[in-house]
Formats: sequence, structure tokens, C-alpha cells
Amino acid sequence: MATDVEIKEILSGVTTATLTTILLKKGLRNVWIRGAMPIKQGQGRIVGRAFTLRFVPAREDLATPESWSSPKSTRAAIEAMPEDCIAVVDAMGIKDAGIFGDILCARMAKKNIAALVTDGVVRDLDGVLGTNLPVWCSGVAAPPSVAGLTFVDWDQPIGCGGVAVFPNDIIVIDNDGAVVIPAAFINDVLELAPEQERLEGWIMQQVNERAALPGLHPTNAENKARYQEWKRQQAGR
Repeated sequence: MATDVEIKEILSGVTTATLTTILLKKGLRNVWIRGAMPIKQGQGRIVGRAFTLRFVPAREDLATPESWSSPKSTRAAIEAMPEDCIAVVDAMGIKDAGIFGDILCARMAKKNIAALVTDGVVRDLDGVLGTNLPVWCSGVAAPPSVAGLTFVDWDQPIGCGGVAVFPNDIIVIDNDGAVVIPAAFINDVLELAPEQERLEGWIMQQVNERAALPGLHPTNAENKARYQEWKRQQAGR
């Protein structure tokens, strides 16, 4: 089993687009978290293990400002987050109640949380941006979470953006969004992903040299042989 350092080193060079293709070939079609997009450009590609949080619809006796002091609160969940995890928050796609604001995001940043990923929205946008916590979400809204959501638990299986996410699944995020790699598939992905990126880089090189797509993408036997020869030449340099 690869270490987390090895996982990050390899997958930091692999796009989420490539990962969805590899997982599709493995039979996994539903791995891209809908609605979770970078809150700003330039956040790069981040790899980490999922730390899950879950909201349910607001219920008036539970979704109150007083609930923020409860032992089962977003505040307590943040304190339980391990360094370098990616917080993945199931907000059921609700877009009119911000799950986290600037204070909570600032605490996450101080704890060296790698990123926040949610199918919901955040609030206090200017302050959140000022924390420099990388965020992937569906947008922003001024109302607090309790206006539309009740927080119920953390470190449990969730559904985020229509995707099942289990604690410690590998999350990869970049400008195309967030992809979930089930822990059981990580070794296969680590083996296949760098080669897929290398092949697609060679294909792009051929396209830039005005090669036609038929037989090139996907590659036929002739172009596979050309690619293998190119790889041998690269290795010999």
C-alpha cells in the first residue's frame, strides 16, 4: 500500500479529468462531486484524505444559533479534523445557507487543513478568501447554515454532490472540480494515472504537429508503437 506522501506526489501531477477516465475504465462512473468548483482561480491541485461532515434539512428545534455550542457542531468537527485532510461537507446542494464563514475557515487554515469541498455554499466571502483556505463550493450566500440546514455528524459516510464519500477516501481537486478515489482503488490508480498523463501528453504533441485524430485518439496499433518508441527515446536521454 502506498504511503500518503507517495499518493500526493503521484496524484499532484494527474488531472481530475484523467482520473475520471481511469475510474470509468474501472467501472466507476459517479466520482465527480457536482457543484464543488474552485471559489477562485489559482488554487492549484490538492490531494488529501476525506474528512466528512454531514448536514440534513433544517428542523426548527435543532437548527438554532444555540446549536453552534453543541458537542455535535461544526465547531467540534473542525477541532477533530487531522492536519492535511480535505474536509468534504454534505450540504445537500442547498445554496441559500452558508455552511462555513470566515471564522470557521480561518480556524481550518490555522490547523493546516488542506481544503474545504462542499456541494453547498460559504458565507463571508471576502473574509473566507482572506483566510487563504482553498475552497471548492457551489457559491456564496449571506444566511448562516441554520437558516436551511441542521448539522448532524462528522467522520461518517456521506453523499456530496451525488457522490458517496467515505472517510479516508482520496480526494483530488483542481480547476475541473473534485474527484473521489475510493480507498480500495488507489493502488490501481497510482499505477495507471502517470502513464495515462504521459500518453495524453504525447497525443497533444502530435495534435500540435497537425496529426489527424483518427487512430491517434484513441491510439491504434501503429500509433501505440510510435508512442512506445518515443518513450524509449525519452528514457535514453
